[in-house]
Amino acid sequence: MAQRSKGAHSGARGGRSQGGRSQGGRSQADLPGGRSQRQLRVGEELRHILSDILLRGHFRDPDLIDGVSVTVTEVRISPDLRNATAFVMPLGGEDATKTIAALNRAQAYIRTEAAHRINLRLAPSFSFKLDESFDEAARVERALKHPAVQADLKKPADDETEE
Repeated sequence: MAQRSKGAHSGARGGRSQGGRSQGGRSQADLPGGRSQRQLRVGEELRHILSDILLRGHFRDPDLIDGVSVTVTEVRISPDLRNATAFVMPLGGEDATKTIAALNRAQAYIRTEAAHRINLRLAPSFSFKLDESFDEAARVERALKHPAVQADLKKPADDETEE
């Protein structure tokens, strides 16, 4: 029997495709945020699970007991599926920092609950962050409604109709 030297490799690369391409023929750069299809799929499943856990609200923390309604807008998971960042927004945006701190304190309970509901070897560790995309969208909306911007938007349309 011939022994293989330390530097020899077999033709397979542990089931991973070559060239940085996923099996679907798309690179990670083609997907939103440079994440793989699996990361997106697991992140979406975790978003649903977190929403359900937060809806049921079996928490001991007084900052989460008082009828706090939280929306989970997105969950981003690391490539190794061990860490997840959940972007959340309390209803009405009230006491957002207090709610985020309470969710991070309840991370162990949330991780345990998620572990019972997801089919992964290890349940990811969660960190919760405030979703600021709503504020950014409102800022863009205000900018688009500014009179100077409205004048610029109407100007090209008026010039085209005169021709």
